Amino acid sequence: MPLTIILFVFMFIFVASILNKKPSSKSPPLPPGPTPLPFIGCIIQMLLNKPTFRWIHNLMDQFDTPILCIRLGPSTHVIAVSSPNIACEILKKQDDIFISRPDFMSAYLISDGYLNTAMSPFGEQWKKMKRVINREMFSSPMLKWLQPKRDEEADLLVRYIFNQTKKQDDVTEGGLINIRTVTQQFCGNMMRNMILGRRLIGRGMEDGGPGEEETEHVEALLSILEYLYAFCVTDYFPWLRGKTDLDGHEKNTRAAIATVRKYQDSLIDERIRMWNNGGRMEKCDLLDVLIQHDNPKLSPEEIKSQIIELMVATIDNPSNAVEWIIGEMLNEPMIQKRAVEELDHVVGHDRLVEEQDLPQLNYIKACIKEAFRLHPFAPFILPHVSIMDTTVAGYFIPKGSHILLSRYGLGRNTNVWEDPLRFNPDRHLDGEGKQVVLSNDELRMISFGTGKRSCPAMMLGSTLTIMLLARMIQGFTWEVPRNKRCVDLVENHDDLSLAQPLVAVAKPRLPSCIYPTF
Repeated sequence: MPLTIILFVFMFIFVASILNKKPSSKSPPLPPGPTPLPFIGCIIQMLLNKPTFRWIHNLMDQFDTPILCIRLGPSTHVIAVSSPNIACEILKKQDDIFISRPDFMSAYLISDGYLNTAMSPFGEQWKKMKRVINREMFSSPMLKWLQPKRDEEADLLVRYIFNQTKKQDDVTEGGLINIRTVTQQFCGNMMRNMILGRRLIGRGMEDGGPGEEETEHVEALLSILEYLYAFCVTDYFPWLRGKTDLDGHEKNTRAAIATVRKYQDSLIDERIRMWNNGGRMEKCDLLDVLIQHDNPKLSPEEIKSQIIELMVATIDNPSNAVEWIIGEMLNEPMIQKRAVEELDHVVGHDRLVEEQDLPQLNYIKACIKEAFRLHPFAPFILPHVSIMDTTVAGYFIPKGSHILLSRYGLGRNTNVWEDPLRFNPDRHLDGEGKQVVLSNDELRMISFGTGKRSCPAMMLGSTLTIMLLARMIQGFTWEVPRNKRCVDLVENHDDLSLAQPLVAVAKPRLPSCIYPTF
């Protein structure tokens, strides 16, 4: 019976839309794209062509356009962009128009009703949380204050890998390292330490590796990322939200959030009680900063929501980029050789690389920038929503359109990049003595975004990524396992990560006394 009613409604609206079709106006046309069906738009094509991001990029190729319009549902226009000029028009010239976020099930649940910064639509709550984050959380003095926690985790990273190399009967053979696990857990440990004041949730493993709790926490964070703005059917038919879960997105999102909150919320509640009853008097981490923020005072719900956002926002890009870079180095040993030579020149062999060295590591930074270009973790930046009708590149963009700026499309645009599918860090070296930065003002690629909705943690994310790669390359020579000739650098079909976690052999390359032993 319910199915019959739904079909009747669809048929009624279909007929009505034909009978009431309005004549064309003199306004500019929408960007090119597939012809939508009445009411449902292109939702059927979307469901039949998974993953959605590859379908969208295939349509851009099919229509030979750097700006594409797909209507999903009755009225949502999804605008995909892969041109730097058009991206600049959106994020720079018309930043005030494309300043909002869509009302999506995943974002609503993750943000606990839009209490955090990145997922909140344009409004007073977003303005409030943006001020807190920009002024308090990621200022230069705050990052300096948190540096000892980052130094500790960088040392523990090197110690863990070094311990794995010693497990072999012959140390010269090195140790097999799962790069994905190491890099993801490094990011998770680092952020827990800076935010919650503890790098581990449980006891961890005796060898310094993650325990069951840490593994489950990081996997849940990555699962949240998987479903955030993930083209859920009910997002384009809001009246179905809460009544049905056609693609399972809501169930999976709720499960991931519950796992993350299981580990985080009790720590947050306890810390709030300590401050309230006088059991804590000194700020030691970002959680303390949020609790003690007075103007305005944040609610426990706002604090918990913001902490989930902070954890999610800094665990993906660094780990994914470093895994891809080491994979590329294994297949192109000269890239690894040049990176090592730079580290030896800047740092030497008698100490480990430190944050103060990072500005001088231009080739290392060029490798990271190249990974951000060619191997981004997510195909699109977080969607922008237009708060009024406007025109972009001569096309009409209706109010409420969802703008998807394509990291994938920009980074592989053949009109912008020569031989774009080749990993070539040299393309980012502008000349001797000129600093390499991981962002690009011309939006030929997007690493951290730009404009009023840019990532406030760009400095932290850059530092974390550079230090992660620099420590791994300085401390160890990386080789393919003995039974392989090269690494099969194939993308996962469903996302842009490596299809298989990268496993490589690590061999210590510094004097043994340099490696941390605490």
